[in-house]
Amino acid sequence: MLGGLQPRQLLTQLLNFALVLSTAFMLWKGLSVATDSPSPIVVVLSGSMEPAFQRGDLLFLWNRGQDTQVGEIVVYNVKGKDIPIVHRVVRRYGGGDEPLQLLTKGDNNLADDTELYARGQDYLTRSTDIIGSVIGYVPFVGYVTILLSEHPWLKTVLLGLMGVMVVLQRE
Repeated sequence: MLGGLQPRQLLTQLLNFALVLSTAFMLWKGLSVATDSPSPIVVVLSGSMEPAFQRGDLLFLWNRGQDTQVGEIVVYNVKGKDIPIVHRVVRRYGGGDEPLQLLTKGDNNLADDTELYARGQDYLTRSTDIIGSVIGYVPFVGYVTILLSEHPWLKTVLLGLMGVMVVLQRE
């Protein structure tokens, strides 16, 4: 017995946990397909978009319209870096038969994002660099994600608390 649980109870707990994880994964993949975005929900990690968005805001993305306008807030990935960037489109080039090219800038930044782009890249291409456009947000909800990434020991504490709660719930 582990923590007072019978083998059958332990198996039930493990299966319930697997069910929760698989349901969350299916919801994430479903959102990805519906929004046409590999990451339909992102957390603002810096203050570069203040006052529009604060650090810790949870953003909802949509990537089904390819006609991005100046003033639209987009999330993009830079080649070779895994952290998505949330900034506003300040200039656009092309469109129609040519690929749409975008220049972005954080509202709270002095300069545009050309220094953030990959080496030799002067603009973003809508079809390859943009993850999605912001269609809504929930303030500060994503701050938990920031805390967990900045303080890895918090993950251990949270997992320990969850384990204690499961044991206490069974008693």
